[in-house]
Amino acid sequence: MRLEGRRALVTGGASGIGAAIARRLAAEGADVTIGDLNVEGAADVAGEISGLAIELDVTDLASAEAAVQSAGGEIDILVNNAGTDDFGFFVDMTPERWERVIAVNLTGVLNCTRAALPGMQEAGYGRMVNIASEAGRVGSKGSAVYSAAKGGVIAFTKVIAREGARFGINANAIAPGPIETPLLMQALEIGEIGEKIIENMKAGTQLRRMGKPEEVAAAAAFLASDDASYVTGEVLGVSGGMGMTG
Repeated sequence: MRLEGRRALVTGGASGIGAAIARRLAAEGADVTIGDLNVEGAADVAGEISGLAIELDVTDLASAEAAVQSAGGEIDILVNNAGTDDFGFFVDMTPERWERVIAVNLTGVLNCTRAALPGMQEAGYGRMVNIASEAGRVGSKGSAVYSAAKGGVIAFTKVIAREGARFGINANAIAPGPIETPLLMQALEIGEIGEKIIENMKAGTQLRRMGKPEEVAAAAAFLASDDASYVTGEVLGVSGGMGMTG
């Protein structure tokens, strides 16, 4: 029960990694609010953990601010998990397509952090866990804009770690590799190219397998807890060794 008495907001918690994180934080004692555009899915997960489900559009600052207020106003833990991708080679992308990917994956993190940060500063305590991606460190073929946005999340996390330290706020990122989630499985919708993308991801890991959302959730719970009190500005790879060099 490392998180007993803590209030947490998990964005994009209706399914996949976000749902697994919400369940894990609740299992460790946190009072969890799940924010998602898919309110019905969020409510299903919240019902499992006696949590709260709210509608959240991370691309809109006002929506992010309302979510923080619904979660208690001053939250202790923010997990920026909401994400999306639009698979395809960059030469085939359009501004409309890549703007959506950036809005959710990067601007969404900025909005939710901006909404939660003042309360954390006032309380003198905070744990921010940003779900980035190994794509943001090594790049992922067929996900150029997603990779760029997640790289931005990693850089942003490091700055918040620097700026938040004097307020007792720790900020860290997790870089998952190929995880069995609805988002990654979307790659299969583009046919043979998508299948090759996923197979290449698996081949790029040392463990030669896909990860489970629960494996990312375990890392998030650690970073959200006081067991990680001396960990900030770090990027923890949960990727089967995909990020290894040399």
